[in-house]
Parts: sequence; structure tokens; C-alpha cells
Amino acid sequence: MTFRMILFATLLAFVPLHAKNGKVIVGATPEPHAVMLEQIVAPLKKQGIALEIREFNDYVIPNMALDDGSIDVNFFQHKPYLESFNREKGTKLVAIAAIHLEPMGVYSEKIKSLKELKNGATIAIPNDPSNGARALRILEKEGLIALKSGEIISVADITKNPHKLHFKELDAPQLPRVLAEVDAAIINTNFAMLANLNPLNDAIALESTDSPYANVVVVKSGNENDPDIIKFVDALQSETMRAFIAEHYQGAILPSF
Repeated sequence: MTFRMILFATLLAFVPLHAKNGKVIVGATPEPHAVMLEQIVAPLKKQGIALEIREFNDYVIPNMALDDGSIDVNFFQHKPYLESFNREKGTKLVAIAAIHLEPMGVYSEKIKSLKELKNGATIAIPNDPSNGARALRILEKEGLIALKSGEIISVADITKNPHKLHFKELDAPQLPRVLAEVDAAIINTNFAMLANLNPLNDAIALESTDSPYANVVVVKSGNENDPDIIKFVDALQSETMRAFIAEHYQGAILPSF
């Protein structure tokens, strides 16, 4: 290796992995993430940053797109899901800021209260490890089942099921579509809202507001200190955004900053 090549390689070590050059491409699910992001397009433009929002309707592709560099940042997931994804896929994605909490809800077209659940009822839950565990913990808190301790648990970790409940595990976006086919479904708020389900008005049970599942801004490892992404986070964590969340969502989602 020549001296010039060594010098070039040394200089590269001090360059961010992905210089944004005044543009940030963010991947997000449509509601509420993309809606929230639309609110910061104009403020960022005033700072010389063009924000491009790319919408995704699942939880896998936006992380893979972030890992391969197709997007600069994503905003759709909570930290337990991210950690599970990194372990499973071998990715090195990093949460850099908490923005809001979407309390997961239990919905039904057949009953008005969980007390009305009959023995042998079928409940649909997300099939990814973190959201599946989150759903089961809601049922445990409601006194319907008992579970082993641990952050990531599954149906196999149910220790008591006095009502002999059955569980249908599906991809999270599919849950609103099967609501008529099951006795109840536990649905992430972003997918519930896309199906015109309001957590405060339509859920028969809601996750506690002390939940650790705040939605976070995620980047690929090495981009945590990129100046444009820092400005992007500042815009999402502004008092203007706090006011928008309060007015627009009326408690259905809550600020986490």
C-alpha cells in the first residue's frame, strides 16, 4: 500500500458513514409516523434540510432499507423490537431518541369487555417476538393468563390459562383484517388507526402508559452524530411537535420526550 493510499484510508476513518448533504431520507409507517413527520418538513427546510419520507407497511423492510443504506433513518418501532431484530438479522441499528408511546389496545367486534370472553375464545396477537410478548403482558395484567418472567416471552411461556384461550399469531398489519374472525385482537396503534380504530374510543383494554415501548428514531451504527440527523431529532422532539401530538391524537398517542 502506498503512502497516498494509507493517507486516504486514514482520512476516510474520520468521515461519517453516510454524509447527508442537506437531505435526510426517513422510512416510516403511515400513521401516525408519516403524519408526524409531515409536520417537520417545513421547519427542517428552513434549516436547509430536505426531508424525504418513504412509507412502509410492515416492520421488516424499513430496517433492512436502513441497514443497506437505502434510507438514512427510520421511525416506526420501539426499542425491544429493534433489539430483537438486531439479534435475529445480525444488523447494527441504533435507537437514538424516544418520540412517543402508542398504547397497544385490545379490540373486538363481538364483546364490549374482556369479562365477556368465553372459555375457549380466540385472541389474535402479533407474531413478532417483542410485540407478541407485549400483547400477552396486557392479558396478564387483565388477569386472564399468567406468564413466566422475562422480556421476550411467547404463548409457550403461559403458565396459567384458566379460560383455555386460543391464540392466533399473525403479522401485525394483518390483525385489523381478522377482527371479525376472532373474539378479540391485540393491535399496535399505528395499524389500528389505519383501520379507523381509535384506541381511546374503540379499545376494550389498553396498555399502561408506563410501558417501555416508546417509538424511537433509529439509525445505522456510525451515524448517531450526523449533524442533519441531530437536527431531524430536535425537530421531532420540539414543543411544536408535543402540541401537535396532544391536539391531533387526543391521548391516543403520548409524547415520550
